[in-house]
Amino acid sequence: MAITLDFEKPIAELESKLAELRHLSSTGEINIGSEVKRLQDKTEKLLQKTYQNLTPWQKVQVARHPERPHTSDYIAHLITEFTPLAGDRNFAEDEAIIGGLGRFHDHPVIVMGHEKGKDTELRIKHNFGMPRPEGYRKAARLMQLAERFKLPVLTFVDTAGAHPAIEAEERGQSEAIARCLEVSAAIHVPIVTTIIGEGGSGGAVALAFANTILMLEHAIYSVISPEGCASILWRTRDKKEEAAAAQKLTAQDLKQLGVIDTIISEPLGGAQRSALTTIQTVGNAIEKAIKPLLSLDRKTIREHRRSKFLAMGRLIAA
Repeated sequence: MAITLDFEKPIAELESKLAELRHLSSTGEINIGSEVKRLQDKTEKLLQKTYQNLTPWQKVQVARHPERPHTSDYIAHLITEFTPLAGDRNFAEDEAIIGGLGRFHDHPVIVMGHEKGKDTELRIKHNFGMPRPEGYRKAARLMQLAERFKLPVLTFVDTAGAHPAIEAEERGQSEAIARCLEVSAAIHVPIVTTIIGEGGSGGAVALAFANTILMLEHAIYSVISPEGCASILWRTRDKKEEAAAAQKLTAQDLKQLGVIDTIISEPLGGAQRSALTTIQTVGNAIEKAIKPLLSLDRKTIREHRRSKFLAMGRLIAA
């Protein structure tokens, strides 16, 4: 059964009535084709009106929708000959970040991303997409591998943030994230990042120091969650909607600020309503983004990435 968000309840009611009418129509006992068509048009119009006018907080809800396609889905459909690589060669394997070698449109690449998991068992296995230090050290190791073999890097961002636990801090969480950023800045191969759901804090930025940053239409990207922001500023999580609006965390706001490069359109009603269509659209966007980067020399690629982030800081400060 599909999960319905709070603001989608009027749409869900119409869709339920539409399903009942279609069932009656299929029995052949009565001809209600015209009524089915009328209700279908009404449902589509309400869906379109709702998703064209989402508030920032509603976009947060859509970005967190558990039925949106995950990194594992993008890898399964876009990457051929995928060979997963595990471990940080230091402490352990962290399945909150999955990655490895494969081919994207017949071009060899390193691919990695946050994985939240699709059911309770998998969410626990992947720690709800919140990496520990070893996850970021694995990501840095894969980037160094990409540098060694001159392979482009594709990353997918979908995390609430780094794992917020004492043991993670004891094992050097902040250093591991900083190391990821250091390696991202140093390597001479193209990096293309796609924010597919929730991009939270340094846990997201660690995989997003890229030449080109793509972002799905209803994804979010912020320094802290709206709930966390509200708890700090207003001492209550009840102000999360105001916090979401103030944070400028939507793709549209971030494109205007120059934080991201391209907004990828989602199917009507969000990526969760048509995962395969979304994955295909993302694949086309990645192909378009990576082609011009492959023609650049190695030094230019690195300088392009560094200059991009330096200019971003100046723009926001101004």
